[in-house]
Amino acid sequence: MPPFKKILIANRGEIACRIMRTTKRLGIATVAVYSEADADARHVREADEAIAIGPAPSAQSYLDVRKIVAACRTSGAQAVHPGYGFLSENPALPRALAKAGITFIGPDPAAMAAMGDKIAAKRIAVKAGVPTVPGELGVIKDAKAAIAVARRIKYPVMLKAAAGGGGKGMRIATSDAELIEAFQRASGEAKTAFGDARLFLEKFIEEPRHIEIQVLGDRRGNVVHLFERECSIQRRHQKVIEEAPSPFLDAKTRARMGAAAVALAKAAKYSSAGTVEFIVDKKRNFYFLEMNTRLQVEHPVTELVTGLDLVELMIRIAAGEKLPFTQKDLKLAGSAIEARVYAEDPRHGFLPSAGRLVRYAEPVGDGVRVDGGVYEGAEIPIFYDPMIAKVAAHATRRDAAATRLAQALDGFVVIGIAHNVDFLAAILRSPRFRAGKLSTDFVAHEFPAGFDGTKPDRAESELAALAAAAAQTLATPGSAPQSLCVMIGRDDYPVVARRLADGVSLTRNRRQQILRTEWQPGQPAMHIQLGKSAATFRIERRGLFWRLARGGASFEAMVVPCYATALLRRLKPKPPPARSRHLLSPMPGLLVSIAIDAGQEVKAGEPLAVVEAMKMENVLRAERDGRIARIVAKPGDSLAVDQLILEFE
Repeated sequence: MPPFKKILIANRGEIACRIMRTTKRLGIATVAVYSEADADARHVREADEAIAIGPAPSAQSYLDVRKIVAACRTSGAQAVHPGYGFLSENPALPRALAKAGITFIGPDPAAMAAMGDKIAAKRIAVKAGVPTVPGELGVIKDAKAAIAVARRIKYPVMLKAAAGGGGKGMRIATSDAELIEAFQRASGEAKTAFGDARLFLEKFIEEPRHIEIQVLGDRRGNVVHLFERECSIQRRHQKVIEEAPSPFLDAKTRARMGAAAVALAKAAKYSSAGTVEFIVDKKRNFYFLEMNTRLQVEHPVTELVTGLDLVELMIRIAAGEKLPFTQKDLKLAGSAIEARVYAEDPRHGFLPSAGRLVRYAEPVGDGVRVDGGVYEGAEIPIFYDPMIAKVAAHATRRDAAATRLAQALDGFVVIGIAHNVDFLAAILRSPRFRAGKLSTDFVAHEFPAGFDGTKPDRAESELAALAAAAAQTLATPGSAPQSLCVMIGRDDYPVVARRLADGVSLTRNRRQQILRTEWQPGQPAMHIQLGKSAATFRIERRGLFWRLARGGASFEAMVVPCYATALLRRLKPKPPPARSRHLLSPMPGLLVSIAIDAGQEVKAGEPLAVVEAMKMENVLRAERDGRIARIVAKPGDSLAVDQLILEFE
């Protein structure tokens, strides 16, 4: 018999869909809740039943405890799984559910309140003998108080939201001036994301690693750890790639960190799944950061290396069952790496993206797992976290898992919105990542000027040229040999191509090669076999061009008869329209504030406006000195991409 007959999932997106996979396997009926923006969402479609809970803003839907409880009563759900984010770390939800006689699939609200509050958690850690980062254990009431603490413990410092995580409400400051602005931004984000603007401050440890321990406790006092996850690759304090185990820890440090995490959980009388986060310096000294009293986004890598289902264990613990194993029963098996696919544009400062998924295809393959929450044709709304899916790969060795994940990303098709797939692939192929030399400044160090794609070597460009020639041949009626010239940038690749039953014959520099592929025109991914090597390209036709992408690099390939190349080189590219006088919204979002007035003089780099999208505040700054001619938009306006906000003289 399953522990419950019906469970309501108080969440959306990929985590709601992932929870449903386990509940369906256990024979438990599922209830989805949804806002007006999510009426056609994937989690709504996959649930056994679904209940509308209000308008698109999360404060009026997913964050409304009363509506969640009411949905349980309407549906007859016996228990609620909160997923992560939203109400997952808010004690008000389990307390309200308990009053209604409904089981909360998570920790006791007292433990959640103690450990979910970062300040209270640090105090418990100190009492439990767990090392902590130097800082202020109380709430920082304003920027002036923050400056006083920062001067005492010395810059750089980090502000953090007391009520949540996930990179929201976090800012680093290296001076008083930076701290004043950081306090305003961090408190605003914390209020938006968690309904709680409280902040605390601690010393920022330079060149750190972010390593966390997964813990699991039942309601009888038994607690174990499920080893560690390395989460050092981050952008704006948001994890990007995670893996288990860490390539940095030795067995002794792993055991010490695990024991510290278990001691902390026991001190808090913690049950269910939780994560104890540590910051680790280059000498393997570790310091407690915070505890997340919920299921983590990156839990799949732990499941892959332990063979456990954390969602099932959470459900069984909530039903009163005892942990079915002890610490000595748990073993690590192989290596797993996960990449988070976001709706954001790495080539334009990682600005959030929203819109319709015109094409969408998740990768498949041995050892590859995808936790997705969307489908082809779905809308990515501006109101919620920009995550599209998580892709994880498991193998016996770390290098094999990294290669497997990189290949999977090459075949991940997302068309219609901007996304970070190329950025993720570039990280996985970087020598520093392959060597396991990770730290939380990895992205800033590897991409100091931002990300604009990786530069392919000659061999990669030639491979892309052959793939483009094959695509052109397969897309052209007839089987006679064609003399083609592939133009990529300023380089030409003359090829004689002929269609075969299972691919294309390609002759270049008097050398014939057989490119095997099952690709057909219109398919968004092209897997090729060329001799002993294999590769996958995301491929799309754009007029005269084929656009191919692989390994973080993009190729614009024009395939034409060779006599046409000289003529084409005479064409001069059309310059982009001048927009230096206009401040346009770089993303769909809500205009939170305007920092200047019409007629005001501004300097380059000065803040002009703040646009909120996908739970993050984005500061738009002046690109040059000038005077404001007029302000077109007003705070509270919903902005579209490229909508005019203000004009310069």
